[in-house]
Amino acid sequence: MGHVFVYITAKDLAEAEKIGQVLVGERLAACVNILDGMLSMYWWQGQLEKSKEVVIIAKTREELKESLLERVKEIHSYDCPCVVFLPVQGGNKEFLDWINAETKE
Repeated sequence: MGHVFVYITAKDLAEAEKIGQVLVGERLAACVNILDGMLSMYWWQGQLEKSKEVVIIAKTREELKESLLERVKEIHSYDCPCVVFLPVQGGNKEFLDWINAETKE
């Protein structure tokens, strides 16, 4: 059973908490970490933008990726939210087993 970390950005802490609550509450993720105070610089619609954002890191199983992505897109305020999957290449077996136990079948 494979695992992934999911890197997501949100416009502010309130939105990040809402997304995190949904993902954990619906057992699409076993846990989320919310990191406030990130400064982002990026191109959007032909202009260089700079804004404060919040990072969400979710821990889940490989087979829940698409369900998690669709759920984030449903509730996110951005037209094109950043949601990327980073494969977990091993780690503490007890922690990975915990992710399995705390996410839906």
